[in-house]
Parts: sequence; C-alpha cells; structure tokens
Amino acid sequence: MLAKRIIPCLDIKDGRTVKGINFLSLRDAGDAVENAARYSEAGADELVFLDITATVERRDTLVPLVRRIADRINIPFTVGGGIRSVEDVGRILDAGADKISINSRAVRDPKLITELAYHFGSQCVVCAVDARRNDAFNKDGLEGWEVYLDGGRTPTGIDAIEWAKRAQESGAGEILLTSMNHDGTKSGFALDLTRRISESLTIPVIASGGAGTMEHFEAVFTEGCADAGLAASIFHYHEIDIMDLKRFLHSRQIPVRL
Repeated sequence: MLAKRIIPCLDIKDGRTVKGINFLSLRDAGDAVENAARYSEAGADELVFLDITATVERRDTLVPLVRRIADRINIPFTVGGGIRSVEDVGRILDAGADKISINSRAVRDPKLITELAYHFGSQCVVCAVDARRNDAFNKDGLEGWEVYLDGGRTPTGIDAIEWAKRAQESGAGEILLTSMNHDGTKSGFALDLTRRISESLTIPVIASGGAGTMEHFEAVFTEGCADAGLAASIFHYHEIDIMDLKRFLHSRQIPVRL
C-alpha cells in the first residue's frame, strides 16, 4: 500500500496566509514563505498553495511569491488560483511548482484539463473540487453534494461525484476534495463523500476540510479511503505537530513516511 500523505495548505490572500471557517471569516495565519519553510523542515510530504482570491479578482497567481516559497522548500509543491491557460501553468512551473491545481476554470472549460494534461502530463494536473451539501442532489438515500466555484461563492448545479469522474476522464491526475461544510470546523472530514469519490476513481484523492484531531486523519484514511489528508489551521497554529501525527498514524498501522 502506498504511504498516505500529510499536506499542509497555505491559503493566500494579499500575499499572507489566511484561514477561515466554511470559506468565510478569514484571519491572518502568518507569513507564507516562513510557514512553507517550517512545514518542509517539519516532515510534511507535500505543500499546497492556493491563491484564494485570484479568480474572483480576475488576476494571475502571485508568481513572485511562488518562487520565493519554492526556493525555501524541498518537498513537492502544488499551486492553484487564477490559472486560465497553458501559459499560466508554464509560468508557475518555471517559478518552482511541481503541480498546479485548477478549479473554477476547469468546470467552466473542462477541455482545459485535457490541454494541460497533454502539455505537462496528468501527474501535474490536480483538479480541486469545492463541494457543499445540497439535498437536491440526494440519491438512493445518500447525501448530495454540489460543486461551487470562485472560492465557494458560485453554485453550479453540478453533482460533485459526477464532476470528479469527469475530471478524471478529462485527464486530471489527482483530486483535491474540500467539503465547504466541514472547512475550518475541526469536526472531522466528510468521510462519506470522500469514500464515495475515492471508490469512484482510480486517481488519488486528497481530503480537505474539517481536520481537528489525529483521529480525524486516521478516519479519513480508513473510512474515507483518502490517499492524502490536507489541513491548515491545526498546523498553522501549532495544534498538531506533523511528525507526531505521522507517528500516531504509524502506530495505527497506517502507512506513512517517517
């Protein structure tokens, strides 16, 4: 079995790390470059950088900041926010990123996923899916989830599980799944949704939204069948140490890189 990955996330607004609850009420969480360097040294398996207002502000990702972070870390680095074209991805990879994450533009133009996979390889293309509970999508007694765009501002009328399947078919090499209902609540991941998407796909699924305890990671790797667990505030505010978390998971027979 492949090792499960622990991934800190830097949500970036105005060049600073921020964190909110349910995508709202953002508060400062420190300098992005210093946070990135700390996570690289602390045993994180990867790092995700999301410029959370680039799309709604209709601007490019903060490439100079990406370059400064890349210069300070030695772990795989995924960057998302404001990506609209092959040229955008080229600039981000040239700045030091290993993978890119696309969300809103991918839903509006799924052919972009295929185009990016063709130019850079599927392993480089992460499709982020922001999902919110919606009873209108309930089916066969299971909870329904709707895809949202623009940093959680815009509902799409698209079923999250069906969209994840289409993203894989279009060429995405990984799914970054965030439950908007669980984001920032520290109440645990959306286990049912994560499991259903993981079991529907052959590509890795990163679970995001709701991490609050070490047991939550154990649950998302076992019950949720996730390949990686992403979190922000518990790492930003020193509530959980990454290596302590890995040792805990190892003690529960969950494969991790120590």
